[in-house]
Amino acid sequence: MSTTTTKPVVLFLCTGNSARSQMAEALLRTRAGDRFTIHSAGLEPKGVHPVTIQVLAELGLPTEAMRSKPSTDFLGKVKITYAVVVCDSAQRSCPKVFPFTFNMLYWPFEDPAAFVGTPEQQLEKFRQVRDQIAERLDQWLVELETTK
Repeated sequence: MSTTTTKPVVLFLCTGNSARSQMAEALLRTRAGDRFTIHSAGLEPKGVHPVTIQVLAELGLPTEAMRSKPSTDFLGKVKITYAVVVCDSAQRSCPKVFPFTFNMLYWPFEDPAAFVGTPEQQLEKFRQVRDQIAERLDQWLVELETTK
């Protein structure tokens, strides 16, 4: 996969590419999709978690094209401007895997897919993490504007 765009490329990385990185991709696409080319990937993709789709749909975000992608789709194939690691497990592996990025950012979020509880509690955990990611993205976009 190669890209010919001149927009900076943002790649959200997680181990499974099932929840946090998918949320970050969808949220940034709605906030700044005109400014960035946005992807997500996993070191060991597991498929998109159904509750991820549910909590994004609650915000009216498109989810029909979401799919879990391996990091090998991007490794050495796409010039990454910002690689954003959203989980601890991927953070331990990524410095070896992604040496080609200009900016490696580390934003760890709790894994909602690993949360154990009732279905209602699980849904709430996904919402909390979604909202934390949205808040962090908003902060980052402001930071980028102020450092121009």
